[in-house]
Amino acid sequence: MAVELKRKARVPKQRQQTTKERLAPTDPAQPSVQDERLLVQRVKAGDQQALEILYRRFGSRVYRQAIALVGNEAEAEEIMQDVFLTLYEKANTFRGDAAFSTWFFRLTVNAALTRLRRRRRNREVPFDDYLPKYQPDGHHLVQPVVDWSNDLEKRLGTKELRRILHQALDQLSPVDKSVVVLSDLEGISNREIGEALGLTVPAVKTRLHRARLFLRGKLAVTLGHSPY
Repeated sequence: MAVELKRKARVPKQRQQTTKERLAPTDPAQPSVQDERLLVQRVKAGDQQALEILYRRFGSRVYRQAIALVGNEAEAEEIMQDVFLTLYEKANTFRGDAAFSTWFFRLTVNAALTRLRRRRRNREVPFDDYLPKYQPDGHHLVQPVVDWSNDLEKRLGTKELRRILHQALDQLSPVDKSVVVLSDLEGISNREIGEALGLTVPAVKTRLHRARLFLRGKLAVTLGHSPY
């Protein structure tokens, strides 16, 4: 399959293939880190075949991370196209100090963040409205503290719970949403997230903790409880 290197163009489809079909690997052999660096060197020289090999290796990962971040297939495919175009145009900026997968991960996150930042800013809500509040003695402001977590599946169901969580995620800032999605949904380490977003590990941990509390508060309100 050819990778179309034109901005705003999509990866060409053959017989209306699904994204999953288009990203299925054709070669079971996985290139090593050294192989990847050699492929990047070939891309720097304008080798289209090397680009297609990298597309087969990393395309499904880019698409999965993109759809987790932006939430819809159309934008995820556009992000995938943008990422591989950026790879082709800026391969010479890869110096090999870090693994190619780490550098490529940054491209994906940055492309997704660009799209998230274009969305309407009024979706975001103040964190403090949904974070727990405490009395001077350290006790919760609202008493008694209710453990409503066991009610989730009974009262909402899996589909409704996902809808509420996705809606709440969209109310986070682009960076906070990225931290939560990459950590809790993609299982990426705090160090890698920090490298991709330009944050220190302590900053990633702080954002992750506050974002999780915010999501918990949103769920509490949905169930008729106080977030405090």
